[in-house]
Amino acid sequence: MSTFHHGVSVTETLDGQQVIRTKSPSVIGLIATADDADNDYFPLNVPKLVTKISDAQGKAGTKGTLSKALRDIADQVKPVMVIVRVPEGAGASETEKAADQLAKTIGTNTAGAYTGAYALLGAETITGVKPKIIGAPYLDVPEAAKVLVSIAKKLHGVAYIESHKSSVSEAIADAGGYGDRECMIIYGRFTRFDVDKKRTDEISPIGCALGLRARIDAEMGWHKTLSNVPVSGVTGVSQSKTVHFDLVDANTDANLLNEAKVSCLIHKQGFRFWGNRTTATDDQYMFESYTRTAQVLRESIAEAHFAYIDRPLTPSLARDIIENIAAYGRDLVANNRLLGFKVWYSEDLNETAQLKAGKLTINYEYTPVPPLEHLHLVQSFTDKYLAEFATRVASAGV
Repeated sequence: MSTFHHGVSVTETLDGQQVIRTKSPSVIGLIATADDADNDYFPLNVPKLVTKISDAQGKAGTKGTLSKALRDIADQVKPVMVIVRVPEGAGASETEKAADQLAKTIGTNTAGAYTGAYALLGAETITGVKPKIIGAPYLDVPEAAKVLVSIAKKLHGVAYIESHKSSVSEAIADAGGYGDRECMIIYGRFTRFDVDKKRTDEISPIGCALGLRARIDAEMGWHKTLSNVPVSGVTGVSQSKTVHFDLVDANTDANLLNEAKVSCLIHKQGFRFWGNRTTATDDQYMFESYTRTAQVLRESIAEAHFAYIDRPLTPSLARDIIENIAAYGRDLVANNRLLGFKVWYSEDLNETAQLKAGKLTINYEYTPVPPLEHLHLVQSFTDKYLAEFATRVASAGV
């Protein structure tokens, strides 16, 4: 090929800023049972991508937990979901059925064969999306809950878990067995009229929590916690797990639960979840919003720089990466998703030997937006306004 060219040559390069797009934290990962569901639409132990929840409801049958959970979610939002249908438990006695259901709900993750809840780990490969809002309404007994939390950690999401304990004191004690930022425990059950049974039944709060979480993400943002947002479609709170709530009194069931990192259900201007906290032992991630902010930043920034891996490591490449991250941080601060953000290059962390080995370190720091969990109002009694009493009386007679 001739190298002679009397004219202009143009070479297209890939240098320059890479736009960082926020990875969606709003995909629901649901584990459910339904023996009479459409097997082609909902194959057992296979992640199913659902983008139109009404279609899924039409294929879900009426048995098991799937149809109930889909209604709970649909009452809140029209989400993107990954659903794994697991088999119903079987056995000669209720104890055997419960044990078999637990085994099928948890599933296996051996030799790359994922079943049950573990099937969510393969969801991105199969469906193209990664579930972040994880739950298994009615199936999340403690043994299964622990697995859901471990799966949420791997997916950089949060598992929403029902406390199946029968009293506030038991729920508080049970919460002490958890310590992960990827876990949010909810005590209590809503009630709702069942059109098929023609009666009002208790329902797990988890389906509502999954749907509401996705709705809050869409309407307010992932920096807003689940707490204190009206829940749609429910008619009450179960009397068997009613808690004492008072906005200005700290000596209540609701406050004790929240202090123990357990959210609850309240009735005030509608029915709401009340509680901001995960079960994290590290105060840096004590709020649900802190955990989800960290997850969003981690994945969004890392994924945006996939195209940079294996490019020639030049100063301009490092500069581009820093500018990309800085621009993303500025945008989040401007939109009140963060309170502050900074990115920088440190010579101490990028010594000659490190750079020669193809390793580049970029630092960034951020401040998440905390929820207003405690508003302190100072009320003072004063008689100073009585000094104007005579003047006001006189002016009234004019």
